[in-house]
Amino acid sequence: MAGDQGLNRRGLLAVLVGAALPLAFSARAAAPGLTLNGRLEQGGYVVGRTAPRADVLVDGVSVTQSSADGWFMVGFDRDAPPTAEITVQTPDGAASHRVAIAPGTFDVQRIDGLPPSQVTPDDPALLARIAAEGARKAAGFSSRIDGDFFRTGFIWPVKATRRSSSFGGQRILNGEPKRPHYGVDLAAPVGTPVVAPAAGVVAFAETGLHFEGGLILIDHGQGLISAYLHLSRVDVAAGQSVTQGQRIGAVGKEGRATGPHLCWRLKWRDRNLDPSLWVADAGMRH
Repeated sequence: MAGDQGLNRRGLLAVLVGAALPLAFSARAAAPGLTLNGRLEQGGYVVGRTAPRADVLVDGVSVTQSSADGWFMVGFDRDAPPTAEITVQTPDGAASHRVAIAPGTFDVQRIDGLPPSQVTPDDPALLARIAAEGARKAAGFSSRIDGDFFRTGFIWPVKATRRSSSFGGQRILNGEPKRPHYGVDLAAPVGTPVVAPAAGVVAFAETGLHFEGGLILIDHGQGLISAYLHLSRVDVAAGQSVTQGQRIGAVGKEGRATGPHLCWRLKWRDRNLDPSLWVADAGMRH
């Protein structure tokens, strides 16, 4: 599992890690050049190659800039619309391509028996604590390092016994509908090592959070942030650089969890992505 390298071979399109080559839907006669590859579905992404430091726009809105080597990425939220127009601009000109985004398939996930404070907290002191933790987490998610570590794809962060829940399912907690589940839950015993699925810089690392328990956020460049929840131990610190496969913590059942597992999440700016789509072999039994 941890040895799986590169982006998902089962995806709609395979990402090129070497020099950008013209593919079926590369922009033609463009200045600059543009190549897009990835998983064109809700919760998916594209990785692009273009001129270094080109401005990148999605549906006319500037979202990022390509790296010094010309790499960039764009993520599609769980509820992304059916198309998106991706444009790159330089002083020499622009190139764009409109991509079709396939609808995702999301289940309904019912979890009962949670303490009321984990579902509908109302204690003023607890609400103040949650708000303070939320502000610190928001600062971590706002990290924007100048990097393109995402270009090599991800490996699984933990050797799991099974995938206990998938990305995007509608959550019903103690009978009350809540936001969709934006993570992939990987069941494993407490203490199982958790590794960085791709290189990056730690943007947040704390223990004892009300909902997440131990939480680590890693910035992989251009606003792509991966998250690791319910950890029993955190082995890295904010600002630390990590390499793919490096141990960052251990599986736990802290915070809002009914059993030991890793909740693995991925966010690009304000968009929630399915991290399993980045793994070369995403097949894992439920």
